[in-house]
Parts: sequence; C-alpha cells; structure tokens
Amino acid sequence: MGSIPLEFEHEEVGSLWHRESGLHAIVAIHSTALGPALGGTRFRDYASFNEAMTDVLRLSEAMSYKASLAGLDLGGGKAVIIGDPDSRKTEALLTRYAAFLDDFGGLYVTAEDVGVTQADMDFLGGLTQFVTGRSVELGGSGDPSPLTAYGVVRAMEAAAEALWGSVSLDSRHVAVSGVGKVGGELARLCAERGARLTVADVSPIAVRAVTDAVPATVVDPTAIH
Repeated sequence: MGSIPLEFEHEEVGSLWHRESGLHAIVAIHSTALGPALGGTRFRDYASFNEAMTDVLRLSEAMSYKASLAGLDLGGGKAVIIGDPDSRKTEALLTRYAAFLDDFGGLYVTAEDVGVTQADMDFLGGLTQFVTGRSVELGGSGDPSPLTAYGVVRAMEAAAEALWGSVSLDSRHVAVSGVGKVGGELARLCAERGARLTVADVSPIAVRAVTDAVPATVVDPTAIH
C-alpha cells in the first residue's frame, strides 16, 4: 500500500481500511512533546495512497511547529480520509472514523480541514471526545475558517510592509486559488482592503458565492498563478 518516506520522523502513524463503511484513513502523530497532537482531518480524493501518506506526514510535522510557535501545550498531528467527500462521506464512514480516533487514546485530537465541515465535527463529537471545533451551540469554538483567513490576510499585510513600507493592500493584485470556506473569506477581507482580486476554484458554486459578494476576475484554476 505504500511506505513512509524516510525523511519523516513521526511518533506514530496508523492507517485503516474498513470495507463495510468505505473508510480509508491515515492518522499521523508527529510529536506529543508539548501535549496531545492537534490537527485537522482532510477528506480528499488523492491520486494514490503514497500521495495521501506524504500529505499527512508533511502536514502533521508542520502542525508541531505551528502549535509550538503559538505557545500552545499541544503537539502536531494530522489525518486524511481518502476519497471524494461529495460521494463517499456517510454517517457510517464517520462513525467508523470516530472509533479509529478513539484507538489513539487521546494522543490525537482532530478538527476541520479541507472536505470536512463543522457539521461533521458536531457528528464526530457525539461519538468521540477527541474532537475540537464543534459549533458554539454545542459548547465548541465554532467554524475556524474566518480566523484562518484573517491570519492569512494579516500575514499578507506584514509581507506588504516588509516589501513596500506599508501594510496597505489597496490596489494590490491578489490571486486566490481555491475560494471555499477560507479562500472565500480571504477574498472578502482583501476586497475590504481595496485589493484587486483574481480568483479560481474547481467549484463553480464557490466562485459564484465570491463574485456575488465582491468584485473579482475569474480564471481557470490552471491559469491562476
């Protein structure tokens, strides 16, 4: 099914294939030196198992550094579910995934990522305690997407100040590749700051949601860069 690249050094990596539910998932725990490994679950139609394994290992390692730099008592982890979330995501699959999370005994705590929604976190949270980012009504922190987008735009402003001596994005040309929950909010924040936008996404619905809200030029995803 594939092998772990030698350049990665993780504490634990687990993979599960469950025929009945269709779940094919990988959980990678990079470090628990500072606390339980935190990182989202990415539900994506990977081209191969090796591509999925490389992605989860790379992302989980990055989470260790992100948590440390943020001063959190958390380590770095990540999970991927292999498949198209639009066609493969079912309650049976998520139920089996919750049991898989329990197998790690609290060493890994998951959250939203690409292909996973807050509703999914709410569902998982009813089955396992090792979930964060549930809706506010259920005592969670809510959808993290707006805060993620805000972090990106603040980083862009810092880069602008370093390059041009001002945090202003007014009249700057910003290209946003992928305008889902994070990218769509990022486009709105950039438009608020006067940026000129070019956007792209494989989903026409996502593109329409952005162009209905802010002025933006739309290009094919292959041409966005």
